[in-house]
Amino acid sequence: MRSDTRAGRLPDPPSPIADDGDAIRFCRTCAFAGACLAVGYGKPELEALHCLVEHVGPYRTGDHVFRTGDPFRAIFAVRAGTVKTSLVDREGREQVLGFYLPGEVIGLNAIYPEQFPCDAIALENAQFCRFSFPAMSALATRMPAVQQHLFRLLSKELGTASLLAGDHSADERVAAFLCDLGSRYAARGFSGTRFALSMSRGDIANYLRLASETVSRVLTRFRSQDLIALEGRQVELLDADALHRLGEGLLPG
Repeated sequence: MRSDTRAGRLPDPPSPIADDGDAIRFCRTCAFAGACLAVGYGKPELEALHCLVEHVGPYRTGDHVFRTGDPFRAIFAVRAGTVKTSLVDREGREQVLGFYLPGEVIGLNAIYPEQFPCDAIALENAQFCRFSFPAMSALATRMPAVQQHLFRLLSKELGTASLLAGDHSADERVAAFLCDLGSRYAARGFSGTRFALSMSRGDIANYLRLASETVSRVLTRFRSQDLIALEGRQVELLDADALHRLGEGLLPG
């Protein structure tokens, strides 16, 4: 017997928007707070880093944050909204490379050759913290925690690029995608089981290297199996453990 939540309309999840913190606290989705606090750097100790931050936006749905070939001068940490990165080939075909949530950083793959190798497009109204990369690099040489965190972010970026390599079924890919989104939201203090899919089914399919119809069929099957509740773009992971077992071959260990 399904609960009322499953049978009726899903309540809207809270919008994942960063606050601005205060004189002592970082904003809730700060891309650097966790690493810095872990080694004893609070906001007062990181005044130099804070001075490098420029709040930019809002970018409207469909706006480009940067385009392929733009010169690389800064990295962007998402404060609010979601972003996709993609490439368009000579025939005009788009390849979706990834999706970025509040607290995550885009632009690290442009460090070499000092220009952005892809487009970054807002999937909904989005705001960013923009960090001057030359200034941040200079600061990182004086603050090992910042430097190490930059290396971790870059390593994660490289690891994500190979996440979908290999021979995996459509069910495995979609399950891993949902679990990955949930864990990333949860890491930022938001619900890891109830969230909005701000990306289109077509973008999800493109990213997972599947047909749009296949993604829709898998989501419908997951709903019929009571693994998820789904209404429009609102999704709830009803059996996150089962989804994780299904997608574990694609998820980080």
